[in-house]
Amino acid sequence: MQEWAEKASVLIEALPYIQRFAGKTMVIKYGGSAMGGPFEQVILDIIWLKQAGIRPVVVHGGGKEISSFLQRLQVESRFVDGLRVTDGETMNAVEMVLGGSINKRIAATFYKNGAAAVGLTGVDGGLLKVRQKRQDLGQVGEVVSVNHDFLDQLLNAGVVPVIAPIGVDENGVRYNVNADSAAGAIAGALHAEKLVLLTDVPGIMRDTANGKQILNQVTPKQIQQLIEEGQITGGMVPKVEACLQALQAGAKHVHILNGEEPHALLLEVFTDKGIGTMVIGGNPNE
Repeated sequence: MQEWAEKASVLIEALPYIQRFAGKTMVIKYGGSAMGGPFEQVILDIIWLKQAGIRPVVVHGGGKEISSFLQRLQVESRFVDGLRVTDGETMNAVEMVLGGSINKRIAATFYKNGAAAVGLTGVDGGLLKVRQKRQDLGQVGEVVSVNHDFLDQLLNAGVVPVIAPIGVDENGVRYNVNADSAAGAIAGALHAEKLVLLTDVPGIMRDTANGKQILNQVTPKQIQQLIEEGQITGGMVPKVEACLQALQAGAKHVHILNGEEPHALLLEVFTDKGIGTMVIGGNPNE
């Protein structure tokens, strides 16, 4: 009896969040680093969001699989400031792994479980228009604009967009786009209620006298302070930059959490406490 009472309590706790977010857009970045966890369960959780009336958009990474593929080709992976240096050969591998293998695997898992999804890259429909981010990074792009009308059409049709972060410039050159950055740009363009970054860390961490501690809630100003203090480094830098970008462009809230934890997405969105870090506020000086 106690077990049933606990289940009822969970549903009661979730109800006001379901009512609040029904009809709202939620962008979920499913990081390649998090795909070592319960892959199909994450997709089922996203389907649950859709059934609850939320409009999910999935942007996925795949860095580990890209590195593994390049290793088989005997091509060295190099990173600068958490971003993959991308020459022509690497770009071809990125397109094969992200736009082919991973993207279609995610879309197929939605289909297997009764949900309509369409696998895309940012090239399709001019979804992600980009420019070269830095010359020393090669074919690494930053998003200039998002074809949000295209995404709205898919969402209004009840379809889940599954997006591989590959963009195209005005000359038709394809670029590798950091998945966090792509998700942030998409969330901002759609004025999403939430951007959720599923990764392999529990959230934004801070060094304390008792070791590393997760920050349950932070503001953009606090994030900038943590970067200046050297507490946020490496691959976490593009993640928090994506958070700030999304908030400044119109997203309401951003969450960073460990996607390898069972039902992490549902626990963060539909419970009072959550399990990751929530970034709030649209002004970087607040």
